[in-house]
Amino acid sequence: MDQQDGRRGLLARWIAESQRIVFFGGAGVSTESGIPDFRGAKGFYHQDREIPLEQVLSIDFFTVNPQAYWEWFAQENAREGVAPNAAHRFVADLERAGKLSAVVTQNIDGLHQQAGSERVLELHGNWSRLTCTGCGERLSLSDVDDARSGAVPHCPACASILRPDIVFYGEMLDGDVIEGSVQAIAQADLLIVAGTSLVVHPAAGLIDYYTGERLVLMNATPTPYDSRADLIVREPVGQVFQELERLGQRP
Repeated sequence: MDQQDGRRGLLARWIAESQRIVFFGGAGVSTESGIPDFRGAKGFYHQDREIPLEQVLSIDFFTVNPQAYWEWFAQENAREGVAPNAAHRFVADLERAGKLSAVVTQNIDGLHQQAGSERVLELHGNWSRLTCTGCGERLSLSDVDDARSGAVPHCPACASILRPDIVFYGEMLDGDVIEGSVQAIAQADLLIVAGTSLVVHPAAGLIDYYTGERLVLMNATPTPYDSRADLIVREPVGQVFQELERLGQRP
């Protein structure tokens, strides 16, 4: 057995033995679904753009130029074939089997919910939910035709601009989501951290609340927390879980 198989075998055994698993994921979980990550070689931050994405996703810029965000969103939403991958499906199966306490995600794409996960704590929100900047009305993308076209959508009730229910740069994370994440991670008997460089705070600092002895880091490149990991996996996240399924390790 080579090292790669050995790591997969250990991960499979820990999953089988655990009952309070928390899956903490970042952008690397969705790259195999066709959504770029942010800091990778082909990530959003390396795209040649007239307006840097960091600016497009800042609340100050959105307030004065919402068009830039909605044009970016329309471009991303037009990607073909985007769907949950093996990682999203495997994690949803863990929940259905009663082995997963929560998904904590930095992603805003909603793919975990599409795969069937229900206990999802979205640190940075979800771009498929919309909020009126005027009256506070909450809607979904399916309620507003303009949101997918690149035009700035407006509230059907008061005509104010709609914003995505995401955490822009310059905004605070939701306190209830943070508290729920802290509690789930603190009580976990297995913490799987996948597809995140662990450099963005306060999200990265959530790992500090885990006191167990089964911390799994699944990321293509080293992270600041590697020295604390009990198992490190460098292979693509979806590929690993797909292989576990193939080997009969489905929850």
